[in-house]
Amino acid sequence: MTSDAAAVRTLLTDAFGRIRELVEDVTSDLSDAVATYRPDAQANSISWLLWHLSRVQDDHIAGLADAPQRYVSEGWAEKFDLPFDPGDIGYGQTSTDVGKVRAGARMLADYHAAVHAATIAYLDTLTAGELERVVDRSWDPPVTVAVRLVSVEGDCLQHLGQAAYVKGMAQRAGVA
Repeated sequence: MTSDAAAVRTLLTDAFGRIRELVEDVTSDLSDAVATYRPDAQANSISWLLWHLSRVQDDHIAGLADAPQRYVSEGWAEKFDLPFDPGDIGYGQTSTDVGKVRAGARMLADYHAAVHAATIAYLDTLTAGELERVVDRSWDPPVTVAVRLVSVEGDCLQHLGQAAYVKGMAQRAGVA
């Protein structure tokens, strides 16, 4: 079973590494105007999408690891200076709330880098037993650590695809 857990660790480390690379790709030449561009009043900005995916990853990994979220423990809540509770991760926010996230590329990339470091540290501890540990019994079947990790990965990739799409829309619209 140990080799199976090692293989899963390797696979998950690669997957979360790709998320990290995609965050860097989206933020590498991201101006503040493009970061906060919204194709319409109800759309999500790149700033919000990257903040949200990082918050979800931070929240869920910290929960699995029984560790503090980097957003609070490393002062990111103060750096972002958002009018939300520090525990907020973006679920259920209004369009007005989305517009309040106006973070620049470097802050978004740096916060995600901190979250990624915590993610990799947690992944390095995974065992077969940890992967099978049930973390949420409100679903049928109950959610295990393995399922939660795949869910976080999927959520991050979905939001990164949206961010890349919005970036392309902003650039085609002439936003500098």
